[in-house]
Amino acid sequence: MAEFIDEDDALLKELGVKIEAEATSSRTPREERIIAGFEEIQRFVDEHGRTPQHGEDRDIFERLYAVRLDRLRCLRECRSILGPMDRQGLLDGAETATVAATDDFDDDALLEALGVDGSLEGITDLQRVRSAAEKRAAEEIGKRKKCEDFDKFKPMFIQVKKDLDSGLRETRPFQTMAEIQKGQWFIVGGQIVYVADVGDEFITEYDRRDSRLRVIYDNGTESDVLLRSLQRALHRDGTGRRITNVDSGPLFSGEPEEGDEASGSIYVLRSKSDNPVVAANRELLHKIGVTGGKIERRIVNARLDPTFLLADVEIVATYSLSNINRTKLENLIHRIFDPVRLNIEIKDRFGNPIVPREWFLVPLFVIDEAVSRIKDGTITDYRYDSSTASLKRLAS
Repeated sequence: MAEFIDEDDALLKELGVKIEAEATSSRTPREERIIAGFEEIQRFVDEHGRTPQHGEDRDIFERLYAVRLDRLRCLRECRSILGPMDRQGLLDGAETATVAATDDFDDDALLEALGVDGSLEGITDLQRVRSAAEKRAAEEIGKRKKCEDFDKFKPMFIQVKKDLDSGLRETRPFQTMAEIQKGQWFIVGGQIVYVADVGDEFITEYDRRDSRLRVIYDNGTESDVLLRSLQRALHRDGTGRRITNVDSGPLFSGEPEEGDEASGSIYVLRSKSDNPVVAANRELLHKIGVTGGKIERRIVNARLDPTFLLADVEIVATYSLSNINRTKLENLIHRIFDPVRLNIEIKDRFGNPIVPREWFLVPLFVIDEAVSRIKDGTITDYRYDSSTASLKRLAS
């Protein structure tokens, strides 16, 4: 047990948290635990403006606090200990007649859901209440405020979620502090977070390097946590992950990797359809795709395929590539031009509605530039601006 305590102390020191010797008290350990448990409930009430409630739709901590408060109200000894500090009148609330069966759960079930082993034997066994040092460390992560300029970041969060869905980005276990850099994305506490800024590095009193971060959360809040605090949160969160960047990565490499192909082609097609929408935009409307086979063979039956708008097509450009992951490359191209994706519904030969997804209202010269930037690895710094029909560099 001492080994684990020493390990926690070391981690707290890395966070710059002073570990102070607890003052001597005339209270018994059991009374101290009762008070500590009650203080947790008081903090909940201060934060939420109400007492904790029962119910499966409630947060697991709130449900635990609700059971704990029921028991405190029912035990005369607890009322005697806590009465002088009950500034919110919590002990005067309605008592629950059958505390052990207030809902379809008990403390053991709640603790198991929280990932804590063992059992609680009534209110006097609150052994897992966090120490003051642990609370300060947790609060360092949890101090958040409304992000006043979240509108600037919201599109980025939406795009990252799309990239994860399409496979352009992946999640990987967090490994080292070096991975936390400006512009990096993570998942911690079930939320996607973005490191918007990294302050100057400084040395803590424990001779550790650290920096102050500006971290944006997908719920529209932000915090200015220490880099090592975020590092610790990622390590302690069993589901904490790093989100990979969208970069040239496996698309083009000197050595083939798993999932790469020896060769492939980006192709650009123009439709010969007499559909009024297509005809009106014929010179601007292009189908962009990636294939590892012969393009001519692919389009031979275009007039029978809804993907090709049930019409013949002409090849207007091809670009040969090597050592590419075709799926990721195609997803990348489609993401860039997503704002001008054609939204049209056609019926297949059986009368079923089809919405083709690979046609874009974009000039050919812009596609040429995009392919060039894919080849030199700079494409992730750009987005397509439909108002100017050009690729625009993203703000750093």
